[in-house]
Amino acid sequence: MARQRAVSTVEGAIVIGRDYGALGVIRSLGRHDVPVWHLEESASTATTSRFVDRRFPWPADALEEHQLGYLLDLHRDYGLAGWTIFPTSDESAALVARHHDALGERFLLTTPPWDAMRWAYDKRLTHDLASETGVAFPLTHIPRDRDELATLDCPFPMILKPAVKPEWSRLTTAKAWRVDTRDELIARYDEATAIVPADEIMIQELIPGGGESQFSFAALCENGRPLAWAVARRTRQLPLDFGRFSTFVETIDHPAVEELSRRLLTAIGYTGLIELEYKQDPRNGAYKLLDLNGRIWAWHTLGRRAGVDFSYLQWQHLHGESIPETRARYGVRWMRGLTDVPAATQAIWNGTLRPLAYLGSFRPPIEFAIFAPDDPLPAVVDAPLLLKRTVSRFWRGRQRLASGKALGIAAAFCRAGL
Repeated sequence: MARQRAVSTVEGAIVIGRDYGALGVIRSLGRHDVPVWHLEESASTATTSRFVDRRFPWPADALEEHQLGYLLDLHRDYGLAGWTIFPTSDESAALVARHHDALGERFLLTTPPWDAMRWAYDKRLTHDLASETGVAFPLTHIPRDRDELATLDCPFPMILKPAVKPEWSRLTTAKAWRVDTRDELIARYDEATAIVPADEIMIQELIPGGGESQFSFAALCENGRPLAWAVARRTRQLPLDFGRFSTFVETIDHPAVEELSRRLLTAIGYTGLIELEYKQDPRNGAYKLLDLNGRIWAWHTLGRRAGVDFSYLQWQHLHGESIPETRARYGVRWMRGLTDVPAATQAIWNGTLRPLAYLGSFRPPIEFAIFAPDDPLPAVVDAPLLLKRTVSRFWRGRQRLASGKALGIAAAFCRAGL
């Protein structure tokens, strides 16, 4: 990066990441006249927002030391003292958390130090946290090797999932692989251990049900105390059974999910934005913790419509403004329209969604992931960019498949992260 004269005279924000998670942060801050610089590895809907003041390439595939140096160079070359970093992916959030001291000397950070972040980043620790706090968790095994796996006493179906996601692989991008038999479990485990270390592979029960039984508690916290929060049902998602991403979300009143979440947040003393995901097990009614996401989550813009604009509230909190305790309004909806169509189509096909109920999804108040009247270009480029990325990931996936098997277009669509 070439040395340039410092140009920043107003404190702004650096948003790292792509698509509608980052787009939501950019819009939230830009609507309040906060200067926003966007770091992304390739073109995305977020890049096209009119609220982006400057754009820079992000070295997503580089070593962590290089990424840290890149941020430090930005600070030095452009005079970004007091600017705020908003990472929007697991890996960029982990980068900031692991280098909290070095970055915190120069920037304001939305991510807590690694001691708190690690509980969300490493799903093995998430499981330990749930056990220590008495919160239900899906039946989980982390076998030492193939021999131990072969003797596991586990019900089917199960899923294989990565404990951490430090780099691209078929397993990390798919989120989880479903297995329905012992033979399939062993075969998929062999496939997984060829690309992921064995001690990073979790074998977990697949809780029955779809998005209608999946819930989230999302909050801005200070030392484990929620300042602003929302409870939501992730009504539709893709895939339907263990969603790679949500497509239709609604705020609800759910005291049980809120109580469990407050217990967990108090235990780790979390400060910052976080989403806790649960699924209700229809076999016993228990709410089982699936994940902690220690960074901005995909549907966070629902909060603005529901009275808790999470990104801007965090900006205000970091700049010393008092944030009164605020609960999101109930009955507010969020939709990722382009991907909710296939999700709704599948649900209608299998009889879990009536067509008229789907049409009712559009009634206000509703927040769309991409479309916004005051920032129209991202919606214009959304479909072409999705198609381009789907095709790119499809062919890249074919090249990376050791077995030479072709990836399906549907699987590539899901891995596009939209």
